[in-house]
Amino acid sequence: MDKTVIKENKYRYIESGKGHPIIILHGLMGGLSNFKTVYDFFPSKGFKIIIPELPIYSMPVSETTLKSLSEFLNEFIAFKELENVILLGNSMGGHIGLLFAKNYPELLKGLIITGSSGLYENNMGDKYPNRENYDWIKSKTEEVFFDSKIASKELVDEVFNTVNDRNKLIRTLALAKSAIRHNMSNDLPKMKTPTAIIWGNQDTVTPPEVAKEFHKLLPNSTLYWIDKCGHVPMMEHPVEFNNIMHKWLINLNN
Repeated sequence: MDKTVIKENKYRYIESGKGHPIIILHGLMGGLSNFKTVYDFFPSKGFKIIIPELPIYSMPVSETTLKSLSEFLNEFIAFKELENVILLGNSMGGHIGLLFAKNYPELLKGLIITGSSGLYENNMGDKYPNRENYDWIKSKTEEVFFDSKIASKELVDEVFNTVNDRNKLIRTLALAKSAIRHNMSNDLPKMKTPTAIIWGNQDTVTPPEVAKEFHKLLPNSTLYWIDKCGHVPMMEHPVEFNNIMHKWLINLNN
């Protein structure tokens, strides 16, 4: 994975391949590396992969909302002069994608959500009461995965440092509250964007019932399950995730 960050205007992103654009939206505690296998796989299949850095920790606190991040995405797509975009979002990234699909359906070809918030999400806790306890952070990070070994020391360190940085913590909590405020149960039935819902059978952050509800409410959706898998399928089962996504994209373009 080429992690060379492109800096243009106010945007920072990585990009690979030529073809139909897929924009990847990372989660609140996620980063560009979460999608390494997606980033490496799809350029050879005729897609351009773009992963923008979402300005989660640089926006004014008063503007740190999912709506602001959705508007940031709209500005980024306009800057890149993209059309018929496919969005892929995990966790909070999926929620941003759903908000975008609600407000700008004409810009989208399709949407892929995995472990998405928007209906319900089981957080670590509203105030991270034990955030200075490294072992507690480690255990909460491990709970995100079916296989706790996926939670590497590097990943745990990143989460620990984030929740113990006051400026980052304030914005993390602001976005968590914004996600709760932006419950989309009333919006989803009106949204016609073709949507793939790829979910871990053992997701404890956004449990399987959430995926079923998304599928029930989104009129043009397809639901896929990955077994022995938690909240981040593209990290735990990258080959299966890519295969499911690729087959769905082929059907979408036919």
